[in-house]
Amino acid sequence: MKKLSAVICFFLFSVSGFSQWFWQNPLPQGNWLTSVSFPDPLHGYAVGAAGTVLKTFNAGVDWTVLSTGACGYLCSACFPDVDTGYAVGAFGTIVKKTDGGTTWTTLSYVFEANYYSVCFINSNVGYVVGDSAPYPNAGKILKTTDGGASWMTLASDTLPKLYSVFFLNADTGFVVGDVGKILKTTNGGINWISLSTGMTNYPIFSSVFFTSSDTGYIAGQTFYSPPYYGFILKTHDGGATWDSLPSGATDYASSIYFSDASTGYALGGGGTILKTSDAGTSWTTLSAGATYNLNSICFTDANTGYAVGHEGVILKTTNGGIDWNDYSKGPRDSLASVFFTDLNTGYVAGRDTSGHGAILKTTDGGTNWDTLVIGTTAPLSSVFFPDSLTGYAVGQGGTILKTTNKGINWTALTSGTTNNLSSVYFTDVDTGYAVGDGGIILKTINGGLSWTFLSSGTAWDLFSVDFPDENTGYAVGDHGIILKTVDKGVTWTVMIWGNSALSSVSFIDPDHGYAVGYNRLLMRTTDGGLTWDILSDFENGNYFSVFMIDAHTAYLVGDIISCGIIYKIVDNSVYFMMGVNDRLHGVYFPDGMTGYAVGEDGYILKTDNGGGPVGISETKNVTNSLKLYPNPTSGNLTIEAPEKGTLIVFDLNGVLLLQQELREPSTTIDVNTLPGGVYLVKLVGVKRVQVGKFIKQ
Repeated sequence: MKKLSAVICFFLFSVSGFSQWFWQNPLPQGNWLTSVSFPDPLHGYAVGAAGTVLKTFNAGVDWTVLSTGACGYLCSACFPDVDTGYAVGAFGTIVKKTDGGTTWTTLSYVFEANYYSVCFINSNVGYVVGDSAPYPNAGKILKTTDGGASWMTLASDTLPKLYSVFFLNADTGFVVGDVGKILKTTNGGINWISLSTGMTNYPIFSSVFFTSSDTGYIAGQTFYSPPYYGFILKTHDGGATWDSLPSGATDYASSIYFSDASTGYALGGGGTILKTSDAGTSWTTLSAGATYNLNSICFTDANTGYAVGHEGVILKTTNGGIDWNDYSKGPRDSLASVFFTDLNTGYVAGRDTSGHGAILKTTDGGTNWDTLVIGTTAPLSSVFFPDSLTGYAVGQGGTILKTTNKGINWTALTSGTTNNLSSVYFTDVDTGYAVGDGGIILKTINGGLSWTFLSSGTAWDLFSVDFPDENTGYAVGDHGIILKTVDKGVTWTVMIWGNSALSSVSFIDPDHGYAVGYNRLLMRTTDGGLTWDILSDFENGNYFSVFMIDAHTAYLVGDIISCGIIYKIVDNSVYFMMGVNDRLHGVYFPDGMTGYAVGEDGYILKTDNGGGPVGISETKNVTNSLKLYPNPTSGNLTIEAPEKGTLIVFDLNGVLLLQQELREPSTTIDVNTLPGGVYLVKLVGVKRVQVGKFIKQ
């Protein structure tokens, strides 16, 4: 019955069938959670970004991350009983579980639709609401009477987006959505009547809940015209008239739930939880201790309830909201860099929630992380250990820290600059380099006791430095500049410049390397930087870190529209591994199979099998014989290919729009509902990946 505003639901997807990365911090995971449902007091489920599904079997004490096979954002879940559950979300996704959550079946996948809310009145009869192209008149209501085996469309096209559905019984139900839309049925969805609240400022109705056939509530927010505020509405006559309640909701109201006729709860921004004990006449703000936005709430009895929200927060109360416990654990530092000295011992550097420098350490392969005492408030951007004892970290204001006892103690070194330092690399315990703002390159040959300013030949900021051997080094930075030295930094040569800013460089030997940067710029060289192949270059995203494990393989992390991404690179092919809710800034592999990625909100992810089998290639520089026509097109598009494979269609933001198997030499797809623009087509075959573009008029 829960929904989430459309704005946050659909920028993120994960190829969960391919990716084999798992969370180490925060726990149980860090993706946004959008919906929570408990079919009984012990068993509960929460769903969210990147196809995330969590399950508890002991009333929320422990949560397990499940795999559904869903590739999109899951926005709503409903579990009519312990054995049967449904979840819906981006790309028209509807998934179902029938065996306690272990196995999930995909019932629907429609790339031009997004589903925001699901409500089942029993294990077989249920409703889904959402939208479908063309926009903005795109509302849709679906119904099933056979447990999702088939779906009938009850209303669509002329409606605005619909965000929440609630049924009191087999006959009476309500749907709410964009621009103040309220629909009511009294015959199981055969007919719908439109109700009005009298609001004239185009409100968004986010959530609806009825305690009886006469009494119901709507939570929402104004959006299209100021002043912007949240609100709660109530009806006493089955929706014929509506009154605004004095809730005190100042931001927005995302979800509303009543545990009985008098007691109700509403959620909002900044961790807000409101409670009424008199059927909405008055509301009090509860102290939950949460700072993240909350999206969904449910109660299993008068006292026991759960709320979930951004950054994977899971709250529980056992006394009617007086106290709340947070079952999401782990530091929420902003993590910029990761380094491991062996398979078990690793370090992560960044800044804590107060903006001060922070270094975390693990000695058990990331199972546990401890915050070290480092003696500085300056945020840190890079950490490096030339051996198991000795490590260095650099950061804001020319900060350089050193440890000689595995991080137990850290000493501040004198760098000679107040410029921000972005990256540090040591070729041995004594010889190291640091780069930063204003084209600064520092070098030490005595373990950091003193630092020499090297002549970089540029005033542009430098963001990353890497030395594949003691003589040969590379540095990259603003304006796409790439510098190279072959004499231990005495002289630096500008190899290339003029592209988007480059944020990271990694070489496995003096010849083979990758450089990545803003606008998802990815470049590869096999001749020591004399020539570079541009493998990807897209807008609406950035690559922040790249790490090579051999001459053919590397991993990179970054963001697409502020959501974190992990890619695997094999020669000139780029494979999407995983998506998460927030930016990822650093990646490191202590061996060919074991790797770590770190980022905002304390994100630490690990793989112990090289990330799993490669998934969808996003290669740009591929020879192919893929034919697309007519191009441009306004309706159908025909794809001719010499081999079978998986067809994938993306927009230029990297959003997956269509995936299907090609079994014939010629296949026609309907792109009539796509907005006008440029789209990418990829055919992943057995032996190669072919790419193409088409224009939708």
